[in-house]
Amino acid sequence: MESPQLVILAGLAIGLIYGAVGLLSGFCLMSSMRGFLAKGDSRLVRSYALAIAVAIAASQFLAGNGMADLGKSIYLQQSFSVPVLFLGGLLFGYGMVLSNGCGSRALVLLGRGNLRSFVVVIVLAIAAQMTLKGLIAPARIALVQASQTTFSANSLPSMLATLGFTEVSARAIAAAVIVIALVLFAFAHPPFRRSSGQIAAGFIVGLLVAAGWFVTGYLGADDFNPVPVTSLTFVAPIADTLQYVMLSTGLALNFGIATVAGVFAGSLVTALATGRFHLEGYSSPRHMLRSAGGAALMGIGGVMAFGCSIGQGLTGVSTLAFGSFVALAGILLGTTAGLRGALRVQPLAVA
Repeated sequence: MESPQLVILAGLAIGLIYGAVGLLSGFCLMSSMRGFLAKGDSRLVRSYALAIAVAIAASQFLAGNGMADLGKSIYLQQSFSVPVLFLGGLLFGYGMVLSNGCGSRALVLLGRGNLRSFVVVIVLAIAAQMTLKGLIAPARIALVQASQTTFSANSLPSMLATLGFTEVSARAIAAAVIVIALVLFAFAHPPFRRSSGQIAAGFIVGLLVAAGWFVTGYLGADDFNPVPVTSLTFVAPIADTLQYVMLSTGLALNFGIATVAGVFAGSLVTALATGRFHLEGYSSPRHMLRSAGGAALMGIGGVMAFGCSIGQGLTGVSTLAFGSFVALAGILLGTTAGLRGALRVQPLAVA
């Protein structure tokens, strides 16, 4: 089997696992922050923190042992626009609240029969494609060109290297400090320590991020037919999947499309097997308008930020890239603004 086919099959398998875990555990940054800010329940937040810790530890291990060149990913560019990354994160985070979940969560809920998520996925894909290559693309490109900066150090390890540390020690120190802090934060909460399901979800999702790097960076490292080095991310892949569904004869399958299909299939199979499948729709036209508006913000913001709450929040951060921390800060702030304060998204009135 050639490496591109192997990468596609592995992407499908990773997506299947993520879809099943996402459905059973409710793994989602927006749900995590809503539970924490509104109800004081931080178990899902700590599960997300644990996933980041595992993703960083495993991904940096792979990179340090030559099994994935993270420098070939989109996250470790020398030149990037801090304002655009942050603004994209803000738009994505606020859109998450409007749509009641991110793109990956929408795929998981769609597999469970949530028809609202079908609208979210389609609108997100269209908005993302418009921002990548369509009507919005020229404005995005102009904004990036006007504000991007070239950095001598684009990640925590590279910054430590400029201070005299060796590459190996810089990588180990940067990863260890963040991983230990996140693990301590996660397990400092007694209710989380008793939540075996949330602990397992954090570990599995973090390992899936590293698995994606291994698949594309090692198994896909063919000198004659290499595949892009990437891992779990959902905004651009959802857009590519919609385009592939419409124009498959002129396009090729890739890791991202296979992962998107796998997430939906994994959730669907799990929902049917556990009796969780049931059809749901919108409660009112206003509900649909809000949801579609949030999906559009996620599509636009996700492209500007180079990723979503998974693509930047887990995969990007696992590279320890400064740009990923900027994007994640924007996502967290945008989500918080949608859940608390003057810009809070008000609950829909029940008819």
